[in-house]
Amino acid sequence: MLRCKTFVCNPYQQCTYVVNKEGEKNCFIVDAGMYTPDEQQAVSEYIRREQLVVEAILVTHSHPDHICGLEWLQKTYPDAKLVQYTAGSPAPMTIRLSSSACQILRTPGHKEDCLCYYLPDEGVLFSGDTLFYGSVGRTDLPGGDYMTLIESLHRLIQLPAETKVYPGHGEPTTIAHEKQYNPFV
Repeated sequence: MLRCKTFVCNPYQQCTYVVNKEGEKNCFIVDAGMYTPDEQQAVSEYIRREQLVVEAILVTHSHPDHICGLEWLQKTYPDAKLVQYTAGSPAPMTIRLSSSACQILRTPGHKEDCLCYYLPDEGVLFSGDTLFYGSVGRTDLPGGDYMTLIESLHRLIQLPAETKVYPGHGEPTTIAHEKQYNPFV
């Protein structure tokens, strides 16, 4: 069973996740929204209290609210592998995180460097700002494109209906819920 601890960070209420499998000490962090020392301390105290080892930092995209704590994370956990968009990367790619396969899915639209992280064995998707509960990330910022975002959404809704979605802002949802109720899908 996957444990996913949510930290709501910075003035934009960005969701940073610390994720590990029940009974395993290796964990990964999705996005680095820790803006203040208090937010950084909350994350590091949780990791220390749970005796976790940070093996990877996954970045969904490079907007400041998702990476403002990245430098701190890299200094605090220097052995953690950084996973982020690299120009020329294939559209889908699979990496191993502990004992889990993680598919990296390119989902441009909100920003050109958007990635989602899908763990098929656990039925979990970290969607960044591509897909929210009942909504999507805005496309009016530099690097955004509405039609590209819609194409990315159409790929995501092909995932199994029961897939739990952890977005970059707001409450978790499922692919089934978004297929039925999200006006952008």
